[in-house]
Amino acid sequence: MMLHSHTLGRTVAGNSRSSSRVARCAPPPSAGVRPSSVAPSRLVATASSSVEVAVSDGNGKATEVHDAPSDIGNAAQSSAPATVETISLTEVLQKPPTDEALSLWRSADAVCFDVDCTITVNDGLDLLAEFMGCKEEVEELTNKAMDGVMPLNTSLEERLNLINCSPSDLRAFLKAHPPASRLAPGVRELIRTLQKRGVDIYLISGGFREILIPIASYLGIPMSRVFANRMNWQWDDETGEPTKLVGFDVSQLTAHNQGKPQAIARIRESNPYTTVVMVGDGITDLEAVQVSGGADLFIGYGGVVARPAVAEQAEWYTCDYSSLVSALSCYKVAVIGSGAWACAATRMIAQNTVGQGETASEFADEVRIWARSQHEAINETGENPVHFPGISLGPNVRAVASVEEAVADADLLVFCVPHQYVQRVCKQLLGKVKPGAKAISLTKGMRVTREGPQLISQMVRRSLGIDCCVLMGANIAEDVGAEQVSEAVIGYSDLESGEVFAKLFERPYFRVSLLPDPMGAELCGTLKNIVALGAGMVDGLDLGPNSKAAIIRQGLKEMRGFAQALFPSAVRDDTFLESCGVGDLVATCIGGRNRRVAEEWTRAALSGSPRSWSDLETDLLKGQKLQGVSTSNEVQEVLAARNWEQRFPLFTTINRIVNGHLPPSSVLDYKEGSRAPLVEEEEPLVLPRRNGGVAHWLQPLAAVAAATGFGNWE
Repeated sequence: MMLHSHTLGRTVAGNSRSSSRVARCAPPPSAGVRPSSVAPSRLVATASSSVEVAVSDGNGKATEVHDAPSDIGNAAQSSAPATVETISLTEVLQKPPTDEALSLWRSADAVCFDVDCTITVNDGLDLLAEFMGCKEEVEELTNKAMDGVMPLNTSLEERLNLINCSPSDLRAFLKAHPPASRLAPGVRELIRTLQKRGVDIYLISGGFREILIPIASYLGIPMSRVFANRMNWQWDDETGEPTKLVGFDVSQLTAHNQGKPQAIARIRESNPYTTVVMVGDGITDLEAVQVSGGADLFIGYGGVVARPAVAEQAEWYTCDYSSLVSALSCYKVAVIGSGAWACAATRMIAQNTVGQGETASEFADEVRIWARSQHEAINETGENPVHFPGISLGPNVRAVASVEEAVADADLLVFCVPHQYVQRVCKQLLGKVKPGAKAISLTKGMRVTREGPQLISQMVRRSLGIDCCVLMGANIAEDVGAEQVSEAVIGYSDLESGEVFAKLFERPYFRVSLLPDPMGAELCGTLKNIVALGAGMVDGLDLGPNSKAAIIRQGLKEMRGFAQALFPSAVRDDTFLESCGVGDLVATCIGGRNRRVAEEWTRAALSGSPRSWSDLETDLLKGQKLQGVSTSNEVQEVLAARNWEQRFPLFTTINRIVNGHLPPSSVLDYKEGSRAPLVEEEEPLVLPRRNGGVAHWLQPLAAVAAATGFGNWE
């Protein structure tokens, strides 16, 4: 079996005895030589011997000959020469990952590498043996240990006895074989990629620290993360210097069989790792995943030494490190929506998925955004001229007209459409979402059904069968687009999902924290729009900050009370002190669009020339959507159905005002407003219907909610 993509011959005629001996791969002629420069091997068939693999050094000379594994093929057992064809070894032993293995690899907190024939293209002790002139004898003992036919400590002892080097020999050896000359192709890039992702790297080797410490240093791995054996030396009493090798330290974990899983268990004792992966070439590496407390995943590497027994048992087997790098870089992102907040979010995501940033290696460069009517403009100009003019989304953003095209093959879905349209979008996506995808909702709102209220994240989760986090906070789109400092929380049920989305959104100007209360966070983002209407009414009445503070305080109290009444065991008190709670509420009541529209609506009502919410939405928001009125109507349905109207007097009074049952001045006397009888009037103050017509004051709330659905829902 050959190094990397070398080839071997397969006999087409005849039969032969087969052997299970390992075929050892020849190292590259020199560091950096590509696999294609090494001549292919051939199966050689004879009448009395087993199938053999010969590795050429590129000059027609066989460097190593070993019995080929029985599962590769049988040679002709005849005196006639066999017909030979070549096949790629990677085709024989390559084993793609299962979905579970891929998920574990992408979520790894720590990756432990074997060193000999995994990090390096040779066994360090074998290379030292070659330097000392006893290569063949030591290599035979190495193979016996790696194949599990000789105890590891016995193999180590016998190999050291044969080598018998001095300290000066060791120094000369390290100088002759610097780390860069010994690394397996692609391993340095893989380790750098993992380190950029924040993954801790460990070396766990049955070799010796004296040989591999320079390699750890070259790869940027702290010495505290190296588990390996230590040589014992005889010291000169007069000089105080080591003079003679006298065995090794048997107290080290890796000096014995099962040492690698024990090392991983010790690593886990000292670190709060959820997922630990072991990468290696031999049976002793495979043991790491077969023992309780060891690794969660073993990835077999056959780029230097291909071991069929290891490949058979490994959940994932590769001969090329680039495949592991590629598997890490495959989170494809789709943004569903193209309003101002969706564009601001897309811009942050695009910054994090491209270039050399710490998180860029985890995500595909391209970010797709669903923009029904603006896709051509976005692709031509790089910005959304209607909803987010003057701000570039990023060169790696591609807009598409179809939501199905946007989510095709996407691993991460970012929902950011007005809440009244999420159900329709989910219906369109049934059967179109990649299995195992994750979602996050930036949408603020809720849906009221006969069964009760349903949050947007619940709708996504139940409709599409995928996990859905929420991102909520004081996030006025224009400020985020201008890179002004902002905060948000990611509410999660699954920590792994939350951590992935935190990496997707975190920017120097956009601070993200994780919160294990997705329902509380989402309800904060939903309910604050109702309070913002009240704050806007205060501004429209030309009242001062004291009055607005009273509305904000009562609003926060009712937000917490309503959320905990709906989900008493799930919603946390401290959630309302986070960015998604008081932070978002204050920002919205100062500069949000619901406050702005409510202020103008109040002024128009007081002037004697009332205007409808939909007219003001069109004039003031320029394509953005007003969420407060429809959310107020939906929440009021819940309050009415559960007889909670006086329990939440501010919510009730604001809803009566926006639907024309009370004048705007009632907002400050919300307790009386919630108790006031509803009297039918001939001319209401509000015009909530889309066509600007007059709504009946006693129109059922469900009908009002339907009447305030606003046109274009992109």
